[in-house]
Amino acid sequence: MRTADTLTIIDYEPRHAAGWAALNRAWLTEGGFVIEAKDDKAIGDPQSAFLDGGGRIFIAEAAGEPVGCCALIRIDGGFEVSKMTVSPRLRGQGLARRLLQACEAAARASGAARLYLETNSALKPAIALYESEGFVHLPPRPTPYARADVFMEKRLAAIPSPGPAA
Repeated sequence: MRTADTLTIIDYEPRHAAGWAALNRAWLTEGGFVIEAKDDKAIGDPQSAFLDGGGRIFIAEAAGEPVGCCALIRIDGGFEVSKMTVSPRLRGQGLARRLLQACEAAARASGAARLYLETNSALKPAIALYESEGFVHLPPRPTPYARADVFMEKRLAAIPSPGPAA
């Protein structure tokens, strides 16, 4: 079976809960990161962490099995890209790019002006992907994540400037 032939990217459904949790716990553990309180909430209750606030979660499935994921959190002016990972056995096949592009398409369709993300400098393949998709580095800022030391943004649309004073 060639995975690319059977791979689909769909919106999160409650049936994905166990796969979502396993994928996210795996990348955090693999990276040597502590699973922080905010991670626990996002992993354990994706409905309230992402969906209830106007975000989205995309699940990549191969033969019905979750093999990748990426979420959008509604923020001022757009969305934050969060919890993107791909099963190690499928890395290097463009799946992370497809997930990121699904996030961008959803953000654009909603009229968002920007995508924002926080990551860790040790995640070099992820940073290279973000850069290749037009994300630019931002100065450090306050963050709830101890591991976050890279901050990036992609402008999707010009933010309207205020009109002349009346």
